Amino acid sequence: MSETANSRAAALSHLRSHGFTSGDPIPLPLTMASIFHTPGVETGVDQYGRYDNPTWRAVEHVLGHLEDAQCVSFPSGMAAISAVFFALLKSGDRVLLPADGYHATRAMAERFLKPLGITCDSRPTPTFLDGGFEAYRLVFIETPSNPRLDICDISAVAKAAHEQGAILAVDNTTMTPFGQRPLDFGADIVVSADTKAVNGHSDVLFGHVASRNADIIAGVTDWRAMVGGIPGPFEAWLVHRGLETLEVRFDRMCSSAEIIARRLKEHHAVRGLRFPGLDGDLSHNLARAQMDRFGFLISFELSSEEKAEDFINNCQLIEAATSFGGVHTSAERRSKRGDAVPAGFVRLSVGCEPVEELWRAIAESLDRTGG
Repeated sequence: MSETANSRAAALSHLRSHGFTSGDPIPLPLTMASIFHTPGVETGVDQYGRYDNPTWRAVEHVLGHLEDAQCVSFPSGMAAISAVFFALLKSGDRVLLPADGYHATRAMAERFLKPLGITCDSRPTPTFLDGGFEAYRLVFIETPSNPRLDICDISAVAKAAHEQGAILAVDNTTMTPFGQRPLDFGADIVVSADTKAVNGHSDVLFGHVASRNADIIAGVTDWRAMVGGIPGPFEAWLVHRGLETLEVRFDRMCSSAEIIARRLKEHHAVRGLRFPGLDGDLSHNLARAQMDRFGFLISFELSSEEKAEDFINNCQLIEAATSFGGVHTSAERRSKRGDAVPAGFVRLSVGCEPVEELWRAIAESLDRTGG
């Protein structure tokens, strides 16, 4: 991790202490309130729980510290993505999405944006620059893409999109601000499902929007207040607690993933392995240029649906689960979720278990399955 990233990590747990007075609690207090005392003039104070909450602000402060941007929190990653779309788009606009990214983003656009007169197109992540961005209001990318882990050049997409007057939003869920900061490469907006590694304990749904553009932040904040797409204070408190250990967890997960990916590459049962940290990966050179770490996700194929299910279900240190980024290693056969991948395609999310024990369990399950 870079010196700057180390500095952000070191300061993270001490952000609240800058305003301490004697006797203040060092851990973040939880504010469970829907109403606040508001006698007289009501400007500059909390008024009502749909507009703001001290616990949200604490989480947004930490996320803003990591993103070097203003942040707005939401009750899920899809709530954050939806806020960007509905706050910034209008009838007649065009939006460009990744054809191989998280399927729910495309489904939401198809079901709810198109009936409003918003045109939604898609392109594969590896060739996202092909065709240009003329007439698009919003360009949305996910890099690395979920689940194949393809990558596109954020700086190049940002430059080309801006030349055509488009806004660029990047889904950074798979990387977190410790792995990649798209705003540094010219993106206008970052969205993230903090349900995943940011919280890290698989016990809360959460998301955020980050931007260095005050008008964008004002738009999504107003959307949140008007439609009531707000996070709960307790959920915000849990995410704040998770953020305090994110750098440690993320470092462990990424380091373990690098070791496991190299070993999976040599296993006879594994084919189609993708991990940006491997020298031979199609995205490796670009990953080195725009990512601080290579992430904790690995994708590969086994020879059949049955073998993929057997591998996941019979590995003692893998949880069969549809999400990722938790302290526990998890995996899923993604074709059952509708992704356009082979039946034996596996997305593996490396957790925080000791890496040699984890690899032993993975190798034993692969050997029993036989590929």
